[in-house]
Amino acid sequence: MNQGHLRRTIGRLSLHQIDSVNVLARAQYLPAFSRLGSYDRTLIDRAAWGRRSERRLFEYWAHEASLLPLDLHPLLRWRMARADRGEAGWTGLRPFAIERRSEAESVLHRIRAEGPMAASDFEEGKGRSGWWEWGDIKRALEWLFWAGHITTATRRANFERVYDIPERVIPHAILALPTPSEADAHRLLIARAAQACGIATATDLRDYFRLGLAETRAAIVDLVAEGILLPVTVAGWTSPAYLHRDARRAQRIAGQALLAPFDPLIWERSRTERLFGYRYRIEIYTPAEKRIHGYYVLPFLLGEHLVARVDLKADRAAVRLLVQSVHIEPDARADTRSRLDDALGMMADWLGLATVVFR
Repeated sequence: MNQGHLRRTIGRLSLHQIDSVNVLARAQYLPAFSRLGSYDRTLIDRAAWGRRSERRLFEYWAHEASLLPLDLHPLLRWRMARADRGEAGWTGLRPFAIERRSEAESVLHRIRAEGPMAASDFEEGKGRSGWWEWGDIKRALEWLFWAGHITTATRRANFERVYDIPERVIPHAILALPTPSEADAHRLLIARAAQACGIATATDLRDYFRLGLAETRAAIVDLVAEGILLPVTVAGWTSPAYLHRDARRAQRIAGQALLAPFDPLIWERSRTERLFGYRYRIEIYTPAEKRIHGYYVLPFLLGEHLVARVDLKADRAAVRLLVQSVHIEPDARADTRSRLDDALGMMADWLGLATVVFR
């Protein structure tokens, strides 16, 4: 597997969601493993946070915090502009667009003058950890990030984001690309979502990049008129569905994959139920005594069905992949357990873990 395979995979998905949970592996690394098998995770690191000449990805708010191909930068500038006006982003950040703008601009001035900085590099940020301890500097930085005035230069070993101005991070050729109208950007984003989903409802398409309802409806009407989206009917679905005109229609699906909780195939939980008849919820924030399947549970895709789920943890100190629990679906194939064992072995090898241990 080389960088070209990874680039094509990210291009098809249009984003890899970022999440700080590292009980197994950070979320941005897992979708590529599910589709490509073992690969060098430093390829993503270099593409996202390496030298400017190596950059192929940038961080921004898409589905959630995400790594995105650089060609999507112009398509999300409307969101940056809305944040700059105080019309987008978390409510607690919006005052920095108006009445507290001078505070944010002073933070921006320091970064512009002194170079890349993390929240902990500011005096207020020293000793703080976690979003629950955000102070005014961190909030100002996050508003500047939403508004596109700064971007991520790199991530430190503790995954702390280091900010810099886009002109020193994102290639000039990308920044020089024209900014489409909001309507055009929404059409292109919905088309990308459809390419990633294959078949989807309007709700699925809207959720992919977290777009507005009215903008999504207008974009779908236009894309259907252009023949880019094809209206289809799916047995058992109560909402109209759409198929991208370039979607591959495989006669048989024979693959297998462990899927991260934040994988694009399953992150829209109602779509997962419609496609697979499989109810899936992430239980990270559920009290331990109330969890049904476990803390960090990965569904197991075998062929066209989700047939099991496993709660996994990387015990890096003991070089073990811990399987905290295994739940096989009632209608799973007879070879599910052996195929699952193979997949767990592959994941352990990829993570550099010597053994798989069932608890």
